[in-house]
Amino acid sequence: MANALTAIQQKLQQVGEAGRAAKRLVDTGILDLKDLPGTLSTAKLVPVYGPQATMAIQGARRYATLPAIVDERGTLTYGEVNDQSWALARGLQSLGVAEGSVVGVLCRDHRGLAITMAACGKVGARMVLMNTGFAKPQFAEVCEREKVTVVLHDSEFVGLLDALPPELPRVLTWVDEGAELPEGAHTLDEIVASHSSGPLPPPSKAGGSVILTSGTTGMPKGAPRETVSPLATAQIVDRIPFPRKGTMVIVSPIFHSTGWATYTTGAAFGNKIVTARRFNAEGTLKLVAEHRAEMLVAVPTMLHRMVELGPEVLAKYDTSSLRVLLVAGSALSPELCARVQDAFGDVLYNMYGSTECAIATVAQPHELRAAPGTAGRAPVTCEVVLYDENDQRVKGANRRGRIFIRNGAPFQGYTDGRTKQIIDGFMSSGDMGHFDENGLLFVDGRDDDMIVSGGENVFPQEVEQLLEQRADVSEVAVVGVDDVEFGKRLRAFVVPEPGATQDAEEIKKYVKENLARHKVPRDVVFIDELPRNTTGKLLRRVLVEMDVDG
Repeated sequence: MANALTAIQQKLQQVGEAGRAAKRLVDTGILDLKDLPGTLSTAKLVPVYGPQATMAIQGARRYATLPAIVDERGTLTYGEVNDQSWALARGLQSLGVAEGSVVGVLCRDHRGLAITMAACGKVGARMVLMNTGFAKPQFAEVCEREKVTVVLHDSEFVGLLDALPPELPRVLTWVDEGAELPEGAHTLDEIVASHSSGPLPPPSKAGGSVILTSGTTGMPKGAPRETVSPLATAQIVDRIPFPRKGTMVIVSPIFHSTGWATYTTGAAFGNKIVTARRFNAEGTLKLVAEHRAEMLVAVPTMLHRMVELGPEVLAKYDTSSLRVLLVAGSALSPELCARVQDAFGDVLYNMYGSTECAIATVAQPHELRAAPGTAGRAPVTCEVVLYDENDQRVKGANRRGRIFIRNGAPFQGYTDGRTKQIIDGFMSSGDMGHFDENGLLFVDGRDDDMIVSGGENVFPQEVEQLLEQRADVSEVAVVGVDDVEFGKRLRAFVVPEPGATQDAEEIKKYVKENLARHKVPRDVVFIDELPRNTTGKLLRRVLVEMDVDG
């Protein structure tokens, strides 16, 4: 009886949330009641074409002459993206791509990626967004697991395709100057030029897409996105004020969740999306200044490198146009939070979620000023709760637990059949966290990052955030390594500020003066940079396995 009542309560709650989500979509302009035919048309197109192709089709209808994407080759309008993606769709069909085919996409951020994503939707193909940081074995294994039948890729990745069957069709989406191309290689530009831009008959349903997890602890898993629910769109616009027919700079990789979601949402608002194939800290400031961007999307590591440029370099570029500086993808430390706000003003938004969970919470500027580093609050249709190791709810302020999320875009499981733990409709994020007295969420680290040293539990993020406050520390990571006496001992890897004295004993003393004794690192190792993947996430396993004596 109790379970039945709980199910009814959850159903009523979801109905109410759907109503609030619809209102937010109207309030933010995603749903335009003045253009009811266009709104209904979008609703009909998404289940057939998916979000990227729908945005191309509707973008051409609404914003045909407005700039859609900017890269090193210049600017394409929304009309041009739509036309070129229809032509590429026809070209893909000539290469054997049909409804249900699986297309591997290995591209950096540029026009070729935008056109490719839309073209895949237009033929009903399933798109797998590959990580540009893949090594050859990873790339080959993911292609085999996902049953990829054609690959679209940039010329710099030609070598990776040696691991695939030679008969597998492939298309070059970007060709670097002076690149040596394989004999008979197809290029996106040639295909577009040789095919009609007229629409094709629609597929029977959307092919969907697969976004890969970061793979920080092993082989990346595939998280499918069959379609994008309007509720999911409400989540991202609820607490983040996207510009409309404005300008966004996205330096977070579009092949990953944050870049993908913000690119899609930005296009729905008719924004000019400025991209960069490779991140450069000063180059990003230049893009913001030159294009008078209202929104910048990045990961914390990128922000760290930008503020590390120093006041003189920052002052060279007018970034006063920024209204939103959205960061996601990895932990935002309180120290970096304060530095970014001091440098750019109160425009910082911290989005927390995962490839599987999508969006969980968003922290707005005033919340980050009051509580630096917070992950914020859940947007409409989302709810975040904590469970202990016995799967019992954890309630109250400053009580740590495992983070579980429920939202309007439920995860359907990985492409290999595995899934995440679900309790009462809430899915595990894999992180530990707590709520403060004001209901703001703080992420304390991965649940599998916890180090048990001498019987005491230590979350490395606490030690890292303390050390990041030091003027002589640029970056720091703390890991647990095997120890005969304690089981595990703490080892701190410190990237010092240029010219700083490398004093391991001073680092240990500082931790001892501020935290409990069992949180003091037994080892302090100074290194030039921390190992990270292409989305900026720290590769702790690389540090754990590092031969520090060597």
